[in-house]
This record gives sequence, C-alpha cells and structure tokens, in this order.
Amino acid sequence: MAPKATMVIMAMTGGTATSFPMSNHTRERVTVAKLTLENFYSTLITQHEEREMRQRKLEKVMDEEGLIDEEKKMRRSQHARKETEFLRLKRTRLGLDDFESLKIIGRGAFGEVRLVQKKDTGHIYAMKILRKADMLEKEQVAHIRAERDMLVEADGAWVVKMFYSFQDKRNLYLIMEFLPGGDMMTLLMKKDTLTEEETQFYIAETVLAIDSIHQLGFIHRDIKPDNLLLDSRAYSTVGTPDYIAPEVFMQTGYNKLCDWWSLGVIMYEMLIGYPPFCSETPQETYRKVMNWKETLVFPPEVPISEKAKDLILRYCSDAEDRVGAVSVEEIKSHPFFEPVDWDHIRERPAAISIEIKSIDDTSNFDEFPESDILQPISVTNATEQDYKSKDWVFLNYTYKRFEGLTQRGSIPSYMKAGKL
Repeated sequence: MAPKATMVIMAMTGGTATSFPMSNHTRERVTVAKLTLENFYSTLITQHEEREMRQRKLEKVMDEEGLIDEEKKMRRSQHARKETEFLRLKRTRLGLDDFESLKIIGRGAFGEVRLVQKKDTGHIYAMKILRKADMLEKEQVAHIRAERDMLVEADGAWVVKMFYSFQDKRNLYLIMEFLPGGDMMTLLMKKDTLTEEETQFYIAETVLAIDSIHQLGFIHRDIKPDNLLLDSRAYSTVGTPDYIAPEVFMQTGYNKLCDWWSLGVIMYEMLIGYPPFCSETPQETYRKVMNWKETLVFPPEVPISEKAKDLILRYCSDAEDRVGAVSVEEIKSHPFFEPVDWDHIRERPAAISIEIKSIDDTSNFDEFPESDILQPISVTNATEQDYKSKDWVFLNYTYKRFEGLTQRGSIPSYMKAGKL
C-alpha cells in the first residue's frame, strides 16, 4: 500500500533532509494531479468493461433472434465499426458550439433547461445548464455529481436518458433526451385534479421509476411533480419543502424510504388539488411537515376512496412503518393498485393523451424569459485563477453515451407529429 502524501516536501542539503511547508497552491496542484491520473486509468478500465459488456449484449441478442452464422458475422462487423467510430468521436471535444439553443423550457435554483438541436445530426435534446459558482456557494457539488452518475448508470425506460455531459469555465451541461409531454406540475395546473384512475396510472409508473433509481443504489430525495417528466405518449419519467420527508429535515439520517413519502404527497396533490402541507411560507410548510400527524388531513369536500386514502397514509408515515420498507412488492400489492398489470404498464394507453405537433413542440412547457446564462463572460487574471483553483472539483464530469455518438439519421419516431 502506497504511503499517504505528507504535508511537507523534503530537500537534501549537505546530506541532511530539510522540511519545507507545502503551500495551499502546491497542495492543490498535487491533489489535482493525483485525481487526474486516477481518473485517467479508471476511465480506461471502465471503457474496456463497457465495450466487453456491449459485445456480450450483442451476442445474447443474436442468439435470442436465432441468427445464422453469416448474419451474425455481418452484425459483428457493423458493431465493430460503431465501436471504432465511438472511440474516434470520444476523442473529439464536445462543447456549446455544437448545439443551437432553441428555447428555455425550465428554470431552477442552479440554472435552467433549454431545448437545443445538435448541429451535425439535427437531433433535438434538452440541455440542463448548471452554474458552477452557485453549486460551489451552496455546497451542492456532491448532489450534482450524484445526479450525473445516476443518469450515466441508468439505462431503462423510467429514467430520462443522458447522452452527453461537458463543462466550461462557467457552467456544467447535461444533454438529455427531450420529453415533449412537459412535467406533472404543468399537467396538474391544467387539470386541477386527476381522477383515481388517472392517479393510479401515474403513481404506478412513478413507483417503477423510483424503484429503478433505488436499484442503482441512489436515493432521489427530490421527488416532486416538476421532476416527473411526460414523454410524447404521456408516460411519466423521473427528474420545495412541500414534498420532503420529515427525516430529511431532521438531519439524523435517512434512506430510500424518503422517496416514498414524497410520492404520497404527490398522490395527495393529484387527488385533492394541492399538497397536504402547502402554506404561504416555507417556514410554515416545514412546521406542518414536522407535525404531519396533526396536519395531514383530508378535506371532506373532496371525496376519495378508502383505498386511495390508506395508500397515502401508508406513504406518509413514520419511516419504519412506511409502505415499501420491506420491498417495492409491498407497494405493488396494495389494494389501490389491484387493477394494475405491472409487467405491461407501458403497453397500456396513457391515462391522459397529449398532442405533439412537431419534434421541437414545447406547448406543454411554461414560457420563460431569456437569460444571460450562455453569454460569454469577461475573465480577468484574478477570476481566471479563481476558476482554476475551484474547477478541479468538477473533474471527470464529461460523458458521452455510446448510443448518442453512434446513432445517425432519422429522428426518433416517438418525436414525430401526431396525437399519441
């Protein structure tokens, strides 16, 4: 095992060792060099493992399809060409100039989301832009890193797919699939309340989305209507104090069960029309969440079934008693979900149809004024050094997905015009 780096450097003077204090600048450069080397070799290993995994996946698919040897040989040759192109494209630097910004479709505490078009392919994406300075100031670097890592590892139907990530001096950029259906918050604002059948559909889908995140070893901790995105077929995909579980506020430790609390709050809002703890101030909302045993009540003027009420109360309960504490099967077997065919839920028609007019249709999103987040900034020598001194915490943020770099040609069919 290698010895730990010391806080001093040794110089030989006349046969004796002399210690010199290591400056903060030198220490930081040593840290950056160490992380850069570790990242380089870790990336090489990961790329090799991913390449082997893709090859195994190809062989499995070909066996399942029952291809003859000649067809397998042709498919392997095509795959090898894709791998070669992937390696070439991975070496090219991806940046803001590769995308044309079309419209702002979302705004949050650390930045915004824009509809963009990749100039060389014409493909449409959602670009999430995060200001580095805000994340450093509010100590959110670890959370943003976790989000990026989760999107890299997620490769299923329930988590929005990320194709690329990169950075510049000012911002971090996540290039993700564009889901033109908008988000659940916008849908709730349009509909006011949902029927129990509609609620059952979207809550069931969100159960599967949250479970897929948990299976990757992540806790979302920020499940709310704004983060439930709807695709062109109105299926939901996971992205204020109202929805946060009390144990998260207490700072005494929490686990994945906090996400099920948030889902219970969303289910309440779908059926009743507003969140159970909503107040005029965040402080009052916090007080209500912490006193949920007294404040979680159902208004008599909005009748809901006993099954629905029971599930909400099972979600919004003490963590140790919360539904899902045993396993996700505990949630799926609740009487509220009795009619749900969990294995074929995405094959069933969506509860609410959404009209998509074009590949860049943003009619299901709110309007936002323009901002200067993408404007180039004048950098003085002092700020240049400040950027460099802090930028190492965003090391290894860049990512390129195999499918994103090797797919060419037609726009995905689900993004074409028509009512779905």
